[in-house]
Amino acid sequence: MTTYLDMNATAPVLNEVADLVRKMFLDEYGNAGSRTHEFGANAKKSVEKARKQLAEVVDADKSEVIFTSGATESNNIAILGLREFGEQESRKHIITTRIEHKAVLEPIEYLVKNGFEVSFLEVDESGVVDSDNLKQLLREDTLLVSIMHVNNETGSIQPITDICDVLELHSAFLHIDAAQSFGKLSDDLKNKRIDLISASGHKVYAPKGVGALVMRKRGFIKPPLKPIMFGGGQEKGLRPGTLAVPLIAGFGLACEIAQKNALTWQKHAQKLKDELIAALNTLDAQYNGENTSPFVLNFSVPGINSEAAMVMLKGIAAVSNGSACTSSSYTPSHVLTAMQLDDKRVAGAIRVSWGHMTESLPISEIIEKLKQLKL
Repeated sequence: MTTYLDMNATAPVLNEVADLVRKMFLDEYGNAGSRTHEFGANAKKSVEKARKQLAEVVDADKSEVIFTSGATESNNIAILGLREFGEQESRKHIITTRIEHKAVLEPIEYLVKNGFEVSFLEVDESGVVDSDNLKQLLREDTLLVSIMHVNNETGSIQPITDICDVLELHSAFLHIDAAQSFGKLSDDLKNKRIDLISASGHKVYAPKGVGALVMRKRGFIKPPLKPIMFGGGQEKGLRPGTLAVPLIAGFGLACEIAQKNALTWQKHAQKLKDELIAALNTLDAQYNGENTSPFVLNFSVPGINSEAAMVMLKGIAAVSNGSACTSSSYTPSHVLTAMQLDDKRVAGAIRVSWGHMTESLPISEIIEKLKQLKL
């Protein structure tokens, strides 16, 4: 039986969450916007409960949470939603990195085509940005700093606390794409200097198709976001459309469970990671990224191409060679390329990612197959 090791792409739904979602679909199917009967009122209560469950993960107020279809939409709202404010205030400078998800890079690219300017934080082989570089790039007209917390390809964890310290006296909005960390590695996300946090349900054992944007107020002032879609005014006028109540309720429960078990999950994941690294060391593996999440390992073995490795590992382990959103294009990883790794190392990069429900890794089988390719 194949062991699923592509949790950074998507994770299975927790049993408790699946049970709740099924119940909501079949028995409690009211529209949260319907206020004339108990079905709508109950749906509204379920949404507000979930809003509170998500807010508690990052020590926010539930009024600061809006639900979306996923982190991609949350990123778009956070970035494109600031356009009007930036134009009005003549603050059209953005700072980000070249290792962001396309859901951040492409909205920023759109703003650049419409008169904004972007500066990129430098990234070396570590895959970790330098907060001193942020100091150098900050300008009076900097509107937004957007940085991913845990990289989806390498697992590198960015120094969020240092970044917040640099921005302490600056008015720039700080957006964190937390798709890979929300509910699993959330402590840094509680920093009150973070204005905007994007989260995704299916990365934390909730269903696909639901996410959230946390919009922290500064004092009593909320971020000056404008909607990028129109039609109904749901979710504080920022995200129209009928709320997917079953998915939202499942997301909330998943976050509550994750928050309670985060440390236990981290310890188990790190144990699996240490065991895999010890085995890969016998193949002189190179590890891509530093200060990485316990839930993922990106590595290259000299002489082995990742495409060949994935074929060889079929039936043993489902692994990846990059982001699920771009893997079908078979182009070199923009993340690893930005980290200035050589072409062979990039072409050989394999991403293995797991969750707390992964009891063990088929390490001996993986090593045996990789040895065959190395011959």
